Amino acid sequence: MKGFLEDANYSIGLLDEGATLADVIDNCIYEHTHTGKKAFYVGDLGKLVRNNIQWQNVMAPIKPFYPVKCNSTPGVLEILGTLGVGFACSSKSEMALVQDLGISPENIIYTNPCKQASQIKYAAKAGINIMTCDSDIELKKISRNHPNAKLLLHIATEDITAGEEMNMKFGTTLKNCRHLMECAKELGVQIVGVKFHVSGSCKDLQTYIHAISDARCVFDMAEEFGFKMNMLDIGGGFTGSELQLEEVNHVIRPLLDVYFPKESGVNVIAEPGCYYVSSAFTLAVNVIAKKTVEYDKLLPSGVEQTRNDDEPVFTYYINDGVYGSFASKLSEKLNTIPEVHKKYKEDEPLFASSLWGPSCDELDQIVENCLLPELSVGDWLIFDNMGSGTLGEQSTFNDYQRPLIYYMMSFSDWDEMQDAGIASDTLMKNFFFVPSCIQLSPEERFSTAA
Repeated sequence: MKGFLEDANYSIGLLDEGATLADVIDNCIYEHTHTGKKAFYVGDLGKLVRNNIQWQNVMAPIKPFYPVKCNSTPGVLEILGTLGVGFACSSKSEMALVQDLGISPENIIYTNPCKQASQIKYAAKAGINIMTCDSDIELKKISRNHPNAKLLLHIATEDITAGEEMNMKFGTTLKNCRHLMECAKELGVQIVGVKFHVSGSCKDLQTYIHAISDARCVFDMAEEFGFKMNMLDIGGGFTGSELQLEEVNHVIRPLLDVYFPKESGVNVIAEPGCYYVSSAFTLAVNVIAKKTVEYDKLLPSGVEQTRNDDEPVFTYYINDGVYGSFASKLSEKLNTIPEVHKKYKEDEPLFASSLWGPSCDELDQIVENCLLPELSVGDWLIFDNMGSGTLGEQSTFNDYQRPLIYYMMSFSDWDEMQDAGIASDTLMKNFFFVPSCIQLSPEERFSTAA
């Protein structure tokens, strides 16, 4: 099976001092307006470099393992691979993508909590030994298909705050860890560490304290069974905010120093996903249809009507939706608000509006209610923070076409990579210079990530 990077041909534009990402978006919209009005992304790969520097400054020596499912586009994977980041894979296709980067198996972990036997066999053949496990059924499956597996017991954390619900929860209890160790001993499977995960929506950072304490208990338990434990995975949940990163570090650092000091030989890793990529990608979409609707049908249930009945209310349909770039909207709230690309006056009236995808499906609602100036078919909307959970394998529902991706990086970020000695010759071949005055042509200067 061929990997994604092997098939992809892409370019990274180097912006001179006079050019900005806003200029790139303007130029791309200019071109798309004349050639087909497709949705597209602009990805600032320099943001990955800056986020990695921030991680090293705040969280070192905790090594990041990037969850590939978060954003598996080739530019992202190549940059992160060049930066020395490890990869957390949840499927055979993701493992293949990362292997095409030349990443060593030691820097890949297989984290799917419900693994297919065929994919466990693939990991075994590829030499990818580290994987997670949270049940005796998974343990037996792994023992049959991967004799050299090294397991991280995935323990549950109490990270659900009042009013929040979780459809599926993975991780075993402390009590069950003893049972799993007994099974592993009988089956001859190695257990080498512990994993936990604290959701990014969790507001109580004390959850980390409980989770690390529980992990220490599992390590102590493992000694009784003769397992040599050497890895702690503190999971993901990092939002991308430097403040949040520092707050988490402030909470976990003292406990790690006590329970897992350097001399213990335990390697602490994490799985920051949206931390790296969320703010690095901007999505531009085009209005393809427009309707006027009754105001009471637009309002969320329980909201009192306060508007003037004479004011129009608009429903807009755009050329991307939940069966494409807004797929995460099906399971969580949209963490970005639309911005109108066209210029409009500050005193221009705003109207109650809703945004829908192109599928004409009742689930394809992107924004339930927002205030926008009146838009026309053909106008463009911009969504920031669209790099996480939107750029992996996507649906073919209703002939959905994957948006073009325009990768960019500033000269200062490029210099940072070169000065650090992490800019490989292979990666450098993908760069080209973008003058600030040029009108970019996607057909001539870029290729898709599809």
